[in-house]
Amino acid sequence: MTDRLDGSVRLEDVAKLAGVSLATASRALNGSTRRVRDDLRERVLDAAIALQYTANAHAQAVARGRSDVVGLLVHDIGDPFFSSIAAGVIQAADREGLLVTLASTGRDPARELQFVRALRGQRARAVIIAGSRVDEPAQMAQLAREVASYRAGGGRVAMISQNRLPVDTVMLENRASGKALAKALVGLGHRRFAVLAGPAELFTARDRLDGFRQGLTGAGVSLPARHIIRSDFTRDGGYEALQQVLDADLDVTCVVAVNDVMAVGAMAALRARGLRCPADLAVAGFDDIVTLRDVTPSLTTVRFPLEEMGSTALSLVVGAEGVRPRLHAVEGQVMIRESTPSLG
Repeated sequence: MTDRLDGSVRLEDVAKLAGVSLATASRALNGSTRRVRDDLRERVLDAAIALQYTANAHAQAVARGRSDVVGLLVHDIGDPFFSSIAAGVIQAADREGLLVTLASTGRDPARELQFVRALRGQRARAVIIAGSRVDEPAQMAQLAREVASYRAGGGRVAMISQNRLPVDTVMLENRASGKALAKALVGLGHRRFAVLAGPAELFTARDRLDGFRQGLTGAGVSLPARHIIRSDFTRDGGYEALQQVLDADLDVTCVVAVNDVMAVGAMAALRARGLRCPADLAVAGFDDIVTLRDVTPSLTTVRFPLEEMGSTALSLVVGAEGVRPRLHAVEGQVMIRESTPSLG
């Protein structure tokens, strides 16, 4: 690498380490319409990460000439969790005179990568990636390379997710919120729980379960392994998981779903079996999605300021960039409602 007093890394350094021409390195990092062979592109991205190459002053000047488009990637726009986040991003973007392009990945990491690449090629000003990461190291490494390439070309990136990439991140305090929910429900007199825990590889689901279990342990309450039911992180997943709870005849007074759409599915499953919430079984969730306004009985949940989170992410990608990635932690607030009455 060329020695310089300011310690900066230039595109020439990346090209040299990757063993490619400067033009090839530029095309690989800046989304040229001329295709770069996959093996060469991977070498350039790996070199950029190894050298911690980011856009220099010239690249930042180029970035100022980018489009006024911000890309927002969500797992499922049909999920009110993500639609509320999108509303916050769009409202904040309107104030900045920016246009939001929304893509729904269907929870497919490969589609997420494709969208990041497409936005880089279109010279979008920034990308916001919303949604839990999955415990798949190879997928995370691929996304890290794509993000590094996008940033190297002058783009800005923020996550609404776990703090697992070196970019500005809006992070939900899922473990702490799970502990708080457990404490609140035990305080109502509940001691026998089942958890509709979602997929084991999804960090959001895992962290909420772990926090809830820690909260129970701290209160002297156990959660048997057979009371943890795995299913999809969706309304139908909650419906099916609650059916499993009933079919197994688990001796529980309260079911906790690791997101609200699963909780809504669980309440529907109760009705389908001729049972009532909360008279026959109490139900709680996470997120406080907007559609809960129309749910009867009103659902106990952990409230996160979803629209505000979207607005915060937008402010991170349009404001001054920090020397280091910034972490904005978001605490949840337990909302006790009709679905979990006191047993006292």
